[in-house]
Amino acid sequence: MPKVGKKRARVHGTGPVPTGARGGKGQHFLRNMSVVQRIVDKAAIKNTDTVLEIGPGTGIMTVCMLERAKRVICVELDPRMIAETLKQVQGTEYASHLRIIQGDAIKAALPYFDVCVANIPYQISSPLVFKLLSHRPIFRCAVIMFQEEFALRLSAQPGDNLYCRLSVNCQLLARVSQLLKVGRNNFRPPPKVESRVVRIEPRNPPPPVDFVEWDGLVRICFNRKNKTLRSVMMTKTVLGMLETNYRTYCSLNNQTIEDGPLTPSMRERVEAVLIETDMLGKRAAKLGTDDFLKLLNGFNTVGIHFR
Repeated sequence: MPKVGKKRARVHGTGPVPTGARGGKGQHFLRNMSVVQRIVDKAAIKNTDTVLEIGPGTGIMTVCMLERAKRVICVELDPRMIAETLKQVQGTEYASHLRIIQGDAIKAALPYFDVCVANIPYQISSPLVFKLLSHRPIFRCAVIMFQEEFALRLSAQPGDNLYCRLSVNCQLLARVSQLLKVGRNNFRPPPKVESRVVRIEPRNPPPPVDFVEWDGLVRICFNRKNKTLRSVMMTKTVLGMLETNYRTYCSLNNQTIEDGPLTPSMRERVEAVLIETDMLGKRAAKLGTDDFLKLLNGFNTVGIHFR
């Protein structure tokens, strides 16, 4: 809380004041201050924290976080929103604790931060999640508002209807928990979709996995997630891709391979791995991250790679 005698940051205007950008192509401003307060509470900000806020909008949530954090760094593309955010702290003790980076959060180089809080345009949800999870050093947590279906996919479990490649990839790298649902009437103007706030905690240390290769395997498996892995992996397209990758792997590692097409032997290799890992009749829709790790390790052991 601000010190006694210091000038506080102010909220301009009367009535509910909007913050953030956010769904679809237009801007839908969060106008319910109780929701803003709950989001900040869920972030569990410490007075030693540097907070990264993506999409501060008019700066209402920024002010709430400045009251708790050591520093807040905002990334905002719209210069009008930057001006609105700066108005909130002009002439207050918080002005020196706020830094604003004008730019696209997906393209910009993100600074060091302990906690991320974001109320984002929903079309950047997926690239933002994985940009944050690749950020180093690893941060403590991110509290982000997403479109409801996307949020639910992040934490969906094997067998759930919404379980997908996004679920597996995110859960490999982080623990995800659903925090609160935010109805469309909390925004001005109301968007066409419901929203949810999610907490993402990166695994630290991160799993010792080549994520590009991991995603290559998962992408193939979820292309037809309700088919058996034998059906998915034995198509001509997949076997051809694996043969090309195998030749590249052997070339880079100075290993000799037989002349002519490898498809027949590649088919045998793939089937042997599926049998060895007990995955022949399994379906991606029912497999968890440990299952995919086991499968990837089995393929890598016999020189089959997915990048």
